[in-house]
Amino acid sequence: MRLPRLQPAQPEARKGAGDLMAWISELIGRGRFLSVELWPPRSPEAERRLEQVLLELAPLAPAFTSITYGAGGSTRERTHELVVRLREEGKTTPMAHLVCAAHSRAELVTILERYRDAGVENILAIRGDPPLDSTQALAPGELEHAVDLAALAKDVGPFCVAVAAHPGGHPDSPDLRTDRRWLAEKMQVADFAITQFFFELADYLRLVDDLAKLGVDKLVVPGIMPITNPRTVAKMAQLSGTEVPRRIAERIEGVADLPDEVRKIGVEVAVELGAGLLESGAQGIHLYTMNQAAATLEIAASLGLGGEPERSGR
Repeated sequence: MRLPRLQPAQPEARKGAGDLMAWISELIGRGRFLSVELWPPRSPEAERRLEQVLLELAPLAPAFTSITYGAGGSTRERTHELVVRLREEGKTTPMAHLVCAAHSRAELVTILERYRDAGVENILAIRGDPPLDSTQALAPGELEHAVDLAALAKDVGPFCVAVAAHPGGHPDSPDLRTDRRWLAEKMQVADFAITQFFFELADYLRLVDDLAKLGVDKLVVPGIMPITNPRTVAKMAQLSGTEVPRRIAERIEGVADLPDEVRKIGVEVAVELGAGLLESGAQGIHLYTMNQAAATLEIAASLGLGGEPERSGR
């Protein structure tokens, strides 16, 4: 199976973007890459930990760094501040997560305009979860789905827009076929997609194949989350609809009280999956770091990723 290769955006697609524009779709179209996800700190202690993680990850020179957005928009300002800061420091290209479920259309326009005016070029458009106290139906004209947010971002500014993909299907989708159609619709608007974390190579290959049958050949960046905390991963897997294979769960359960052994197995599983993805033709890998550097560094070293992008054809 031949996986799609992302081609750098054409200059006309970025008319008016300015000399400082750095679209992720251009950066990862240059060759093999590594990217990472971080989340904004919620406390002074978490801020200190994040600073240390940023220092430790710096030698990897990630092609881009995505910054999450709390449920219900709870980290709106922290996300904005971290994204703008990373852009100004110039050590990595940041991508801001943005959810439409937490905001009115007018609020989303304001947020996007702030990013545009700050020189931020890359957005991950996701539906997200509405605030817990939100019970009212959406008013006419408000955004309900990620595809609407992706289109709005394209209207507001010259953004490179990514969307989320679920190899096993979104938990709210009635079935996998419907989920693929919805994803294909999003990718008609977006520049590329990033998957939710998964554990089986076959799930990713099937996702790409299903999209190809729907006429979508844009890049789908595979996302990997190394298991370093069994409870955290189990909770996130439940929320995302991702299933942890029994063969992996049994290995983790056997050493659940030994954090170092859990991380060792988590790294081994991630490296095995990453190697399979790269051998199958994936251009790069996105690592969900959980704001921890150790596992990410080990995985990158084992896979030979990080630093300057490896040019295609080497």
